[in-house]
Amino acid sequence: MLTKTINTVIAGLVLLSGFAIAEDVHVNNDIIPLEISNNAVLLRERALLDDLSVDIVESLTTEVGPRRVGTEGDKRAIAWAQAKFKELGFDRVWTEEVPIEHGWIRGDANAEIVSPYPHNVVMTALGYSVGTNGDLVGELADFPTLEDLEAVPEGDSLKGKIAYVSYSMADYVPQPGEPRMAGYGKGTQARSRGHVVAAKRGADAVIIRSVGTDSNRYAHTGSGYGYEDGVRKIPAAAISPPDAILIQNMMKRGEPVVLKMNMTSKITGPVRGANVIGEITGRSGSDDYLVLGAHLDSWDEGTGAIDDGAGIGSMMAAAAMIGQMEQRPNRSIRVLLFAAEEIGLVGVRAYYEEHKDELDNHILGAEVDGGGGRAHTLISGVGETSLPIVREMHKLVAPLGIEWSDANDATGASDMSVLGRAGMPALNFMQNSNDYFMYHHTPNDTFDKIIPEDMRLITAAYATVFYVAAEMEIDFRK
Repeated sequence: MLTKTINTVIAGLVLLSGFAIAEDVHVNNDIIPLEISNNAVLLRERALLDDLSVDIVESLTTEVGPRRVGTEGDKRAIAWAQAKFKELGFDRVWTEEVPIEHGWIRGDANAEIVSPYPHNVVMTALGYSVGTNGDLVGELADFPTLEDLEAVPEGDSLKGKIAYVSYSMADYVPQPGEPRMAGYGKGTQARSRGHVVAAKRGADAVIIRSVGTDSNRYAHTGSGYGYEDGVRKIPAAAISPPDAILIQNMMKRGEPVVLKMNMTSKITGPVRGANVIGEITGRSGSDDYLVLGAHLDSWDEGTGAIDDGAGIGSMMAAAAMIGQMEQRPNRSIRVLLFAAEEIGLVGVRAYYEEHKDELDNHILGAEVDGGGGRAHTLISGVGETSLPIVREMHKLVAPLGIEWSDANDATGASDMSVLGRAGMPALNFMQNSNDYFMYHHTPNDTFDKIIPEDMRLITAAYATVFYVAAEMEIDFRK
């Protein structure tokens, strides 16, 4: 068995990896048996030296690239994922169709300030926006937040104008007790609902400052999540942060700012995507399985390396490394690559409807959808009886610089949160952002943003913890 040579192998691996391990772990072997904890350490150290997760992201971004759901890129991604699962040794690979109500053609987007000071503006259409049907010209009506726009009574007060939500995520200061993503969440309010709110007040279009933390002169796209029946469909777009600052500077001078915009985006008929699922079948024959998730789709202007190629790479690699150990895990490990996350968690909702009667078989879940940054904190979402076991599992990843949180309120990130809120136990490894919000949803979300050392660490963390979870007969609900 692996334990016969573990001390010698680990000693060599530690010198190469630069992480201190083993003797300072002090795992309680009455809770996690010695052989399992030793094998977990060996797996962790192997993962720290293995670039499999990085190679998977490189393959995806090179061979597929942009993969917005329902596009030709999405179809290539579905085929790529099935082939990659098989290449990595997953013994069960399948797809589950996900119907999407509408497709979308991005088209072109151009804008310029007509007065008081002519300037070109960098702009991109927000996902699933209608076009402008030619040039659309209007005075900008500035609203610092969506709440300020909502405070305007419904009617025609913005008729002939373009509503402009100037909220800056980069300048947002989190309030005490707010969640880590509060600044981003506040920005997405205007991105997801601004077009409906503005239309109800008579506006001809809505633009927002890009939801991001950068000062680069490109715009961040994102989804508007559809229009409301009975409400006029108006164009929605995002402008780059420097152009947002330019507009604010103009407005300080007290003169009307007039924008001309032209978007050729178009909503189309229904399309289809697919969740792609790969499984390492456990040796016990149990119907229970653990699930690791990421989303397969991306926006169409970059190559989706950090959003969510990093999640795909780390989760596929973590499960594959567990499957490549001397014996298969006791319980099955399923990797779920979800469709259509970017337009409202559509793929996972379809998965839930398909599998809700077997949700009790989902023993433990997690997802990576925050880029490839290294993990810094483990948060559990399990029952009180199994919580001490997870705390012992944490000791196996603590030498990676990962802290423990007492919150025990994890539901799983992004897609996986749908299953977590429905009762599936979950774990979250909180990650460093690595300037994630500078790049995501932009043309600059590309493979060069991946940091191999950090990818190895997040892969090692998930592989270690989920190996132990797969080996032990634990009901994480209790």
